[in-house]
Amino acid sequence: MSAITLSGVGYYKPRTARDRKMWRHLRKFCESEPQAFGRNAETGHVTGSAFVMSPDMKCVLLTHHRKLDRWLQLGGHCDGIADVPFVALKEAYEESGLSRIKPLSGQVFDVDIHEIPQTAKDRAHLHYDVRYLFQAEAGEIAVSGESHTLAWVPLDRLQEVTESPGVLVLREKLALFLSGGA
Repeated sequence: MSAITLSGVGYYKPRTARDRKMWRHLRKFCESEPQAFGRNAETGHVTGSAFVMSPDMKCVLLTHHRKLDRWLQLGGHCDGIADVPFVALKEAYEESGLSRIKPLSGQVFDVDIHEIPQTAKDRAHLHYDVRYLFQAEAGEIAVSGESHTLAWVPLDRLQEVTESPGVLVLREKLALFLSGGA
């Protein structure tokens, strides 16, 4: 399947049945929901995430998310900004403390739609999470207020810190990307 574009999100080339299903749902949501890039828990919303790789591409930077109490990639809400690649990079800088991060591709790396559990403040809702691939170039990591901690996790040990299919998908997608297939 050739690359497809979606305004505010960018280009994506779905490779698997999972990819096609996620992209189809994201497109339908963005086309039908006027507040797709807002923060409405009633409808769900688009979020932007960053898989930030180490300079040697052997580790990914994960955050132990304070509210969700899980290891996840960096990222966050668009808060009305309909430029998801920008949001993903902004969140990567804010949550990592790194001083230089470079995009490794101009395309969407992955799409993952998942439910965020109910909190005292919000009802359970969907995050239409659009992920991009980056590489750390300079700086030391520093924990933000949104995290318990940060860690460079070796790709071959990813399953030791998370069972999340939305994070574990990184390994197969990265292998394809590095082989020139993405």
